[in-house]
Amino acid sequence: MSLLSGVHLGLPFPAALQRVALVSGSYCYYHYGCDGVDDRGWGCGYRTLQTVCSWLGAAGPGEAVSRPAPSLKEIQNALVEMGDKPPSFAGSRDWIGTVEAALCLDHFYAVPGRLVHVPRGQSLEKELETLYAHFLGGGPPVMMGGDRDNSSKGLLGVCSGPDGHHLLVLDPHYHGGAGSLAKEELQAEGWVCWRELGTFERGSFYNLCLPQFKTGA
Repeated sequence: MSLLSGVHLGLPFPAALQRVALVSGSYCYYHYGCDGVDDRGWGCGYRTLQTVCSWLGAAGPGEAVSRPAPSLKEIQNALVEMGDKPPSFAGSRDWIGTVEAALCLDHFYAVPGRLVHVPRGQSLEKELETLYAHFLGGGPPVMMGGDRDNSSKGLLGVCSGPDGHHLLVLDPHYHGGAGSLAKEELQAEGWVCWRELGTFERGSFYNLCLPQFKTGA
């Protein structure tokens, strides 16, 4: 696969920034169909997890297990092997969320995933300092999921200014072959974008999975 990396680079910031923290290091953009598997409607959590895993796999010798991101099949088989899912889960179209992602990060990379529960969308602002500390400390992409807003997404950064607070969102729902859109096209179409906190579903809870691995950057 010829997956794009660093798809947020060059994306304009919201106006009048006072503070910003971005993901450091290299990651690949995993999305629906990037490996030839049509996972539309169920695979967004897997794809976000694969993006996080691609960062860990590129972190450098001796810093993380040097292995590619696991396939959809490998993720499902691992969850069955760990006893988190029944045997029927393997080969299914069942979703995964942040809890399963944390289990897989530990299984494949021996990296724990810190789970942060946000009871309502309007409470996301309370976790801004958590995200700033994570990215300023050289942390990987963060996985985000919810209930009413049940579309998995990756977080690549956070910024604040007079116009409010924004999260840098990587959306895995683009469908196409690996590299079928250029980075500039992905940005123009909003597959990676800055989202103001008020645009998140206020009545949805959100869970964040923050991989506890630092590059020292």
